[in-house]
Amino acid sequence: MPISVGDTIPAVKVTQATAEGPKEVDTGEFFKGRTVALFGVPGAFTPTCSAKHLPSFVQNADALKAKGVDVIACMATNDAFVMGAWAKDQGITDQVVMIADGSAVFTKAMGLEFDLTARGLGVRAQRFALVAKDGKVTHIAIEAPGAFEVSKAEAVLAAL
Repeated sequence: MPISVGDTIPAVKVTQATAEGPKEVDTGEFFKGRTVALFGVPGAFTPTCSAKHLPSFVQNADALKAKGVDVIACMATNDAFVMGAWAKDQGITDQVVMIADGSAVFTKAMGLEFDLTARGLGVRAQRFALVAKDGKVTHIAIEAPGAFEVSKAEAVLAAL
């Protein structure tokens, strides 16, 4: 069952891609005491993720922060090195924190996994966006397979 409004973000270990290299992060601590807009993508460097999803949050970073978002984070079921390379490719500096969930532990804990093993892609995250205040989900939007409407930054802005 997917995480929903009112639920607490699960506390698991993920990896943050930083300029200094991979950094282990506890999601319970990451979400504690602040408002986080987290969006999940099926994979770094994939067409919709690179051309639309990530850029929508970069372009709307100031507007999201003006509405009370402290941190914008992008999560994918890739390793931290891939997430770091994707950030560099996309020109990401400090607008978006890149979170790697390479083994899909966080994705599964939130009930947002999407099994693409039959297509050679393994377990991936569904495309989604959520807002959490002090670790509690206040908004969540999960896309239907192949869709890109409810999880873009503009939709999150409208929900804030």
